[in-house]
Amino acid sequence: MPVATMPPHRHAPGLSARPGGLRRVAHRLLVLVAAAAVGAGVLAVPAQAEPSVDEIEAQIDKQWEQLEPAVEQYNKVRSQLQVNRKKSADLQKKIEPLALQSELALTRVGDLASRYYMSGPSQDIGALLVSAKPDTLTEQLTVLDRLAAQERKEVAGVLAVRAKYDGEKQKLDALIATQTKQQNELAAKKKQIDAEIKKLEASLPKTTIKTAGCPTINGVASTAAQKAIKTACQQVGDPYVWGAVGPNAFDCSGLTQYAYKSAGIYLTHYTGAQWNEGKAVSRADARPGDLVFFYGDLRHVGLYLGNNLMVHAPRAGRPVTVASLTMPVAGFRRPG
Repeated sequence: MPVATMPPHRHAPGLSARPGGLRRVAHRLLVLVAAAAVGAGVLAVPAQAEPSVDEIEAQIDKQWEQLEPAVEQYNKVRSQLQVNRKKSADLQKKIEPLALQSELALTRVGDLASRYYMSGPSQDIGALLVSAKPDTLTEQLTVLDRLAAQERKEVAGVLAVRAKYDGEKQKLDALIATQTKQQNELAAKKKQIDAEIKKLEASLPKTTIKTAGCPTINGVASTAAQKAIKTACQQVGDPYVWGAVGPNAFDCSGLTQYAYKSAGIYLTHYTGAQWNEGKAVSRADARPGDLVFFYGDLRHVGLYLGNNLMVHAPRAGRPVTVASLTMPVAGFRRPG
């Protein structure tokens, strides 16, 4: 009976039975899979998200917290420096005649000393010793002694006063040198932080807000300001109703409260409270979305749009509208 034989093992075409060949094939497959994954974006490094406007604003606020105390310290040192420089100048004026007076007195004393050293007692004293009567001699010697003592006293007094003013001036000069150093250091610090804030402000994205009822607004605005502007502009044409906070009628502080409420920021329905609930900004630094207040008693408020325009609820009989800042401006506040 014939013995059955096992058929020879057939290798798959293109594959080698050697372990090294299998490794090479596996490697090629991995490379192909990886390439496909990269092409599909699977292995791509995720792009780092750009910071939002609100995040950049928060960075600017943090930098300002460092800058503001430095600015106030700078102002304090500078004002003290001006006062002390004036004091130093006044003392210098007082010292100059004292210096001249002391020099003249010292010159007189020096001349007297030189005369006695070179020629001995003066002729006047010699004449007194030879011809004067005893009572006259005693009297005139006493006068001469008193005159010498008086001159010594005068010189000592002048030198004491001059030393006093010199001492005071030295203290002031030392203080001015210290304050000048402080002023230079503070100015350098202020310049550094200003540069950082300028860099941050330059990174703020430029936004354009287009809303029916308001002009197109170009400029930097936070997310909250954008939402408040859009909301307020959507109310243009709604009637003014005293005490109303929307959604279909408003008074002035009711409109600003309603606008910022849509952005998640709650303001009190009262102009005086809203003034205290925002961060003060100068007119030059005012941005779209800031609150603008009018009159000394803060009786009216609107939402600033930039370019000297605002959206506001003006008064009974006039609906929410866009208007120029024609009333006396009390100031600007930035909510949030």
